[in-house]
Amino acid sequence: MATYNAPLKDMYFLLHEVVGLDRVAHLPGCEEATYDVVNAVLEECAKFSRDVLAPINHAGDVEGAQWHDGNVVTAPGFKQAYKQFADAGWTSIGADPEYGGQGMPELVSTPVKEMIGSANLSFSLCPMLTQGAIEAIHLVGTDAQKRKFLPKLVSGEWTGTMNLTEPQAGSDLAAIRTKAVPEDDHYRLYGQKIFITFGEHDCTDNIIHMVLARTPTAPEGVKGISMFIVPKFLVNDDGSIGERNDVRCVSIEHKLGIHASPTCVLQYGDKTGAIGYLIGEENRGLEYMFIMMNLARFAVGLEGLSIAEAAYQHALAYAKERIQGTEFGKRGGQRVPIVKHPDVKRMLLCMKAQTEAMRAVAYYCAACLDNGARHSDEDVKRREQSRAELMIPIVKGWSTEIGQEVTSIGVQVHGGMGFIEETGAAQFYRDARITTIYEGTTGIQANDLIGRKLGRDGGAAMDVLIADMQATVVELNASADNDCRAIGSILDKAIKSLSDTTQWTLEAFKRNPVEAAAGAVPYLMLFGTVAGAWMMGESAIVAAKHVADGNGDRTFYQGKLKTARFYADHILPRVFSYAHTVTQGADSLLGFDDATL
Repeated sequence: MATYNAPLKDMYFLLHEVVGLDRVAHLPGCEEATYDVVNAVLEECAKFSRDVLAPINHAGDVEGAQWHDGNVVTAPGFKQAYKQFADAGWTSIGADPEYGGQGMPELVSTPVKEMIGSANLSFSLCPMLTQGAIEAIHLVGTDAQKRKFLPKLVSGEWTGTMNLTEPQAGSDLAAIRTKAVPEDDHYRLYGQKIFITFGEHDCTDNIIHMVLARTPTAPEGVKGISMFIVPKFLVNDDGSIGERNDVRCVSIEHKLGIHASPTCVLQYGDKTGAIGYLIGEENRGLEYMFIMMNLARFAVGLEGLSIAEAAYQHALAYAKERIQGTEFGKRGGQRVPIVKHPDVKRMLLCMKAQTEAMRAVAYYCAACLDNGARHSDEDVKRREQSRAELMIPIVKGWSTEIGQEVTSIGVQVHGGMGFIEETGAAQFYRDARITTIYEGTTGIQANDLIGRKLGRDGGAAMDVLIADMQATVVELNASADNDCRAIGSILDKAIKSLSDTTQWTLEAFKRNPVEAAAGAVPYLMLFGTVAGAWMMGESAIVAAKHVADGNGDRTFYQGKLKTARFYADHILPRVFSYAHTVTQGADSLLGFDDATL
């Protein structure tokens, strides 16, 4: 079974030559993100991911987390790996230095998260949720709450969770029933939450739950939701751990994948009520939860990338080793590895090209997040934040859908052996399946994209993005490189399709929102596919210059050029069918009633 080796050369190429880490490093608070420091950080994370996390991935899938009488025992090796993870400082890489963090920009945290997810997706979910809790407390918590909870969350001594979903309230948060009754300087919570990732485990002494609930005077619907900090163990004023709070894990789910990640059912208030502390203002909990949600959605999009990279490495290693048949068109020749067969090569390149496109889009979005949070020019700050918000549904929705496609192809490359658990290909396929569901399904991401991200400014942010894409086409067409010009030709047509389809969607949303919603997911996939091609085009421009000048690793840069060309020829044409479905497909979809179905 192949191990995981981080694609550091690909990461460095994007960071230093395409996305612009040097510009991010000049932002206030990012001065430590120098070339040498970042490379050293990523090299250490690559070693940790390969040597500590990847070896326990398969065993975690086979044995999973175990629930016993309210307690969860994590899969073999997970507790020890988590301690090493926290001791090495990986939990604090992007956190505020005031609370013990390293203060690295999102553009540096992003490849770290990618590597951890590729090596062991189940493990990565624990620190992912903790980061969301840190961000929420940091932005809207009181000074006292920050002092009490942030240092140990940042250090990894404690972990955090998000508690949204209830049995009757999945994505419909307006239906939340958990109640919070005021008492002195705190509240007592009563209710049940389901699907809580790492809601109970044995890796740390305490778990800090961020819980949505309603106070007795709250209005109905989403306007009546508040957020509360509910520790597993109460925390004394001096920071020490006190008595056990009234929150219990009553079961964990038996799932299709991510078996080593305990997905918990948590019961609040079976006895006296779980003590919780209001964070921010009453009835603004959903607004605050979106702080965590947006970060989580970006992080889940990275999971699509992570699992695709792992599946590609696995499939490539197998294809190079598996001897089967002779070369196509040659009779009686020597038997060859299956990587020599045209269709296997096509599948591998589909995996490789789409994975590289996902990585480029995610890293670009991370740079936008950094500029949107830290840039000194308020106009640039607003523009970059707006672009990041526009791109997050793509990173989350498109990347996870493509992640499933890539892991499925990985099984196919293995042939019949891919359907056998022992080869490991099936685990990637199963683990990937949740990524399009949690933190908002692809349909929810698509509705958010057309309803909020496009609709709020009438498509103005998209117009600016399309103009930037068209500038890349101009540069591609002016290149002396044949591959660049070929990419520019089809990318130009694809961008026009995106522009026309965007305009149609905006007009449809005004006249009949249901008509626009019918094509929302195909629109998201169209946008993501073009965004991936745009970033591949940017990569091709850089690579072509290196090839022409004879600088650097010629084989590497030629590979970047050829991969971008493959994406343009084999993946990008999908946009034209997506466009047809968006603009022409509503009638045939909405014409079905329940009886017809």
